[in-house]
Amino acid sequence: MAGNLERALAVLELLAKNGGRMQLAEIADTLNIPRSGTHRLLAMLIDEGFVRQDEDHGEYMLALKLVSLGLIYLSTSGVSDISQPVLDRLAESSGELARLGVVEGDHLTFVGKAQGAKSGLRYDPDMGSQPPLHCTASGQAWLSTLPDERAIELVSKQGGLAPKSVSAPRAPKTIQQFMKDLSGARERGYGMAIETYEAGMTSIAAPVRNPVTGDVVGIVSLAGPTSRLPEARLKELAPSLLSAAADMGAATLSSPLFKRSSEAVGVATAEEAVTASASTAPAKRRTRSSVRV
Repeated sequence: MAGNLERALAVLELLAKNGGRMQLAEIADTLNIPRSGTHRLLAMLIDEGFVRQDEDHGEYMLALKLVSLGLIYLSTSGVSDISQPVLDRLAESSGELARLGVVEGDHLTFVGKAQGAKSGLRYDPDMGSQPPLHCTASGQAWLSTLPDERAIELVSKQGGLAPKSVSAPRAPKTIQQFMKDLSGARERGYGMAIETYEAGMTSIAAPVRNPVTGDVVGIVSLAGPTSRLPEARLKELAPSLLSAAADMGAATLSSPLFKRSSEAVGVATAEEAVTASASTAPAKRRTRSSVRV
């Protein structure tokens, strides 16, 4: 059962990331699942209302049920109510795309946005995406608040410094460059990515903290074409971005989703502290023993 569940979820994730229609053979080959098994999974997902099939061409695509569940979840979590006014103000004042990302386990997930660009080039990626952490301003903003070891661990879980999804020539290729970028984000108080994720695109992001615990529960970002966002413009926008992150942090106290995120961060921090304590305890005992000898 667990195997079928994992495969079914993999099918849903593939269809969502593909953003279009896929033939059965393409789904099976991409996920390395036998075509007979893929057909059974798709039939099950169709019966449950998560997938539909084009009657004319036989292609499979996500049904609206999954989208509906996501929207219901966001509406009951309070995220939209508290975040949209802040994002709208930031987008309006900057003239660029403003987004909210929530810390969820080992990932950041974008759950809200507002488009400030009224004309010209517009950067408008899909909601629900999870940015690579090592080469985006959002990733920098979050990882800069963590110890180096934890930051490197999270990047490694995403495939290291060379995931296939990133082709920007300015993306960090070495651990030294990655740590230099992270150090810069810590000094500034916000992440900055100039064509390190996508050629021609630039972004800036700041962490959102729970005002009571200080835990980072998300990020607020601005993104747009590099032609409109040179480094000087990013520095001009930084105060507004940091102010929006502070406003978002204050508002998170009323959101169940952010409360759960903060609790999860607290548990992870406590577990890391216990692990660190356990790993150093033997060394301390050995030191005392050597002194007695």
